[in-house]
Amino acid sequence: MLQHFTYKPMFEGGQLPGWTFSFHYKNKRYSGDYRQDGSIIWAGETPPDEDQVKKMIHELMTFHVYE
Repeated sequence: MLQHFTYKPMFEGGQLPGWTFSFHYKNKRYSGDYRQDGSIIWAGETPPDEDQVKKMIHELMTFHVYE
């Protein structure tokens, strides 16, 4: 489970191309960029179980940003 998930627009005013995010997973902090096409660019290390983590991020972004 992702903990302390936060996100914000890359640019002031919410202009695309995406959002920056960060979270804790398995006692380690991860961050990256979430692009408008749903792709994720990690800043630093990639979390273990990357595919599962990406699914959780997509669900959170869909809930918080697109609805």
